[in-house]
Amino acid sequence: MACAYEKSKSSCEVDFANIRVNDYIEERFVVPMTCFHCEEAWCLKVCPAHAISRDPETNAVILDQTKCAGCKMCILSCPYGNIHFDHEKKVSFKCDLCGGDPRCVTHCISGALQFEEVDDAITRKRVRTDHKIKAMYLDANK
Repeated sequence: MACAYEKSKSSCEVDFANIRVNDYIEERFVVPMTCFHCEEAWCLKVCPAHAISRDPETNAVILDQTKCAGCKMCILSCPYGNIHFDHEKKVSFKCDLCGGDPRCVTHCISGALQFEEVDDAITRKRVRTDHKIKAMYLDANK
């Protein structure tokens, strides 16, 4: 909802959001999906209008709707399905990380969403895993 409101400035309707949520009700599983800002961004490579670029500060893959020709090549090239099409404006849209301050993260009450460098996330997860393994080892050897 924070994403939808940030983009539309007037509505929290899901159609305005750059994030899609896949619900797997029977499995009790919910997966939020948004642009991964891929290192090798296929959407950037295939855009004939050069409407997609990489922000040098945030490293986000940005889609400039004023340059978008509406050809949907970026949508076809995204292997994750994280680029969408605005049928009223006739242009594509995707997550732009809100200029480096993603509103989805800012407004996530549970703290489940984090915005961090990949290397930092890997290090944090590695340390957490090491602590868990060490604790299991100590418990097993009591």
